Amino acid sequence: MTDSRTRIGIIGCGNISPIYLQAGKRFEILEVVACADIDLERAKARAAEFDIPKACSVEELLSDPDIDIVVNLTIPKAHGPVGLTVLQAGKSVYNEKPLAALREEAQPLLTTARERGLRVGGAPDTFLGGGLQTCRKLIDDGVIGEPVAATAFMMGHGHESWHPDPEFYYQVGGGPMFDMGPYYLTALINLLGPVRRVTGSARISFSERTITSQPKYGTKIAVKTPTHIAGVLDFASGAIGTIITSFDVWGHHAPIIEIYGSEGTLSVPDPNTFGGVVRVRKAREQEWAEVPLTHGYTQNSRGLGVADMAYALRSGRQHRANGELAYHVLDIMHAIHDASREGRHVELASICERPAPLPVGLREGTLDS
Repeated sequence: MTDSRTRIGIIGCGNISPIYLQAGKRFEILEVVACADIDLERAKARAAEFDIPKACSVEELLSDPDIDIVVNLTIPKAHGPVGLTVLQAGKSVYNEKPLAALREEAQPLLTTARERGLRVGGAPDTFLGGGLQTCRKLIDDGVIGEPVAATAFMMGHGHESWHPDPEFYYQVGGGPMFDMGPYYLTALINLLGPVRRVTGSARISFSERTITSQPKYGTKIAVKTPTHIAGVLDFASGAIGTIITSFDVWGHHAPIIEIYGSEGTLSVPDPNTFGGVVRVRKAREQEWAEVPLTHGYTQNSRGLGVADMAYALRSGRQHRANGELAYHVLDIMHAIHDASREGRHVELASICERPAPLPVGLREGTLDS
């Protein structure tokens, strides 16, 4: 260990853990020193695979005084309880998305962190990648004028044809909005700022799903959560957004994300990636123009938000993938479902600041110029 690096512990050694376990090799400020899992053998296997010094129980990891930030990669319903335990152990926490399953589980994270002088962060950090940061710069530079509207579409036919264990996606706390909505909503807030009011409609289109992937081929899933959700977002800036997330669509030609401005339209790449193609069509022009990316981190760079948190802990600035942003996204997702169930607009109780853009010209492996 070196004192110049922020020491990281990882709880949860499942499918998403490898990209985070490599973060110490990608970002100069991070050193992954321990990993833990309820299955200790899985933690030991990950530690051996990625040359992590220690594999241990969760309790041992939390009692380790050398660890500064814990990355919480547990299943979504455990994000809130495990994150709170981390904070109570005196360590800052960075949760995978969503921040928690319920608002009531997420609020104590923010309160406890404030009381103890700790940090809460939350995925996704894809909005810090070169694709979405280029879009952010184009908007800030006025290339499309004043943003007046946005659309976002995440539509497919669910996970049962390819995921080895897809039941969760059709239970309460799952569904397309809670699974993929964080990517799209975080990207929109980065580009347009926070949301003040939402409404929406949601339905369960198919009451039962049949798994066609292995190893559970043929297993029936009773669907307990909406699988097609259409939301309307009134941004505090005045822009109006439309978002559809669906597990009920076989195919479509809808854009991923588009931002419509007074002087043109911006085509935004997939917010579940860090790079992608950025296009602009300016007012009174007939063709789209591809825009070269202005920022780095265009490959899979998960852990970027953790590294940014580490720099922020050193400097005292706000980290970009922060708890207030992650909570606002969680609040929006629940509010869209509430609006559909109750037949009304929902004024949001939460608010967040638009995250600061990344500087242009950062050296790879760093976050502060």
